[in-house]
Amino acid sequence: MSRNLARTVLLAALLFFGAFFLWPIAQILRGGFVDADGRCTFAYVAALVRDPLYLQGLGNSFLLALTSTGLAMLLAVPLAVAADRYRFPGKDLLSSFVLVPMVLPPFVGAIGLRQMLGEYGALNSLLIQMGLRPAGWTFDWLGANQFLGVAVVNAFSLYPIIYLNALAALANVDPAMEEAAANLGCVGWRRFRRITLPLIRPGLFAGGTIVFIWSFTDLGVPLIFDYGRVAAVQIFNGLQDLGGSPFPFAVVAVMLGASVAVYALGKGLFGRQAHGMMARASSGGSARSLPAGRAWRCTALFAGVTLVALLPHLGVVLVAFSDDWYASVLPRHLTLGNFRLALGHDLTVPAIANSLRYASLATLLDVALGVALAHVIVRSRLAGRELVDFLVMLPLAVPGLVLAFGYLAMSQPGRFFSFLNPVQNPTVLLIIAYAVRRLPYVVRAAAAGFQQTSVTLEEAAQNLGCPPLRTTWRITLPLISANLIAGGLLAFAYAMLEVSDSLILAQKQAFYPITKAIYELFQLLGDGQYLASALGVWAMVFLGVLIAGATVILGRKLGALFRV
Repeated sequence: MSRNLARTVLLAALLFFGAFFLWPIAQILRGGFVDADGRCTFAYVAALVRDPLYLQGLGNSFLLALTSTGLAMLLAVPLAVAADRYRFPGKDLLSSFVLVPMVLPPFVGAIGLRQMLGEYGALNSLLIQMGLRPAGWTFDWLGANQFLGVAVVNAFSLYPIIYLNALAALANVDPAMEEAAANLGCVGWRRFRRITLPLIRPGLFAGGTIVFIWSFTDLGVPLIFDYGRVAAVQIFNGLQDLGGSPFPFAVVAVMLGASVAVYALGKGLFGRQAHGMMARASSGGSARSLPAGRAWRCTALFAGVTLVALLPHLGVVLVAFSDDWYASVLPRHLTLGNFRLALGHDLTVPAIANSLRYASLATLLDVALGVALAHVIVRSRLAGRELVDFLVMLPLAVPGLVLAFGYLAMSQPGRFFSFLNPVQNPTVLLIIAYAVRRLPYVVRAAAAGFQQTSVTLEEAAQNLGCPPLRTTWRITLPLISANLIAGGLLAFAYAMLEVSDSLILAQKQAFYPITKAIYELFQLLGDGQYLASALGVWAMVFLGVLIAGATVILGRKLGALFRV
């Protein structure tokens, strides 16, 4: 890529992020901190803090994020250590199942969990059949503690993100450091706490930040659990009053500030700590065998976590195959009719077509931008490339709910982008929203490919008279095609099942994507939840195939795509 072309790419990237990342955020801040006369004010935020309803919502959201992240850490770190350090029966099979929770959006899994843990769900029926409770006994396990239910669903759905980052961090730890500690008498838990944990802390921070921000601003799971005392649901319910009240803007601004503050605090405390290590090959660090008892305990740990994490998936599948699951351990009748109806319903067929169109166009945009930006970031020496690298990664740290609300705010009547108002047609905004949210995956994957490909190959082609752009097309892109395929698969898969953008921006049935269709179906009486679950199973299979493909291509490096 020539220097002039690199400058053009840099300028185009800055304009794109200025218009569709910084500007929406600016509209949120303007709505929350600027009064009707155009003066800066903190009155809205002050009134928000004095309002017990909104204050409770923000507090619950923060505690929910902390709880979800803590639970996910407790699940992921032991699994990552066992997978990296030890050999045990069924390791390869169980390690692959660890990633299965990523193939189902958490709010879809919540549908299955409600069926299993509701008043007339599978668990209560099992307790009655076992004679532990009298006939007719009911207890709403989810209603008894909705907060804990949402946190558990988030933790078991998102812990693979921390697991992938922890596994990659452990793979980069020089075993010589741990061996030196052991030779000095530091072994067991103390060695892990004093030596290993500080070395992998940046990786844990990278995954933990994503889980925290996701849980802090998650909209789908609280909606399914009917848990309205969180800020995300309050914002969703306040969209109808967007033009007449500053409070939705103030809530979103506070959520944005809290997310950025947590990210900056963690980055300052953990992200900059670098520990010098020799190459991993300096010492034998391969997984070692364990005594039979400990090996089977590792197997039990993996199997137990995986089984519990798959309960929501199992619930969704069983609901999808049933036509009447009420007050019984398993559905009384199984049917394939829900799957046929899900692919032929007036709501689902256009939704599937819409999602394919939105996600495909967003992925094409991501690949084009991602390759160009990664080339500028890795190959060029232009001033400002570090800023672009920082901006490209920011969508991972900024909640999807915040961006979706920003797009809605900047396209209100009378604003510069009013021609994109999603009330009329959300197609353009949904494509842009999907592209901005998933661009980091493609840029990270492409940048990794450029770093692994020697620049001397490009220089040799140019020395033989091949122009820079043609060199990139004919030489470099084929060499990094595996990285692009992996990044593109992830971008496409998660764009297909994006929740916050879809629920907020798609307001007309004709433009509903899959996730909005699932939510609307779930609210229908009668067979609504069965059709929603069937559509969720189709989405689960689709997303599972794409993630499996990306995992095969990238292996442990897949975790690098989930770092902020």
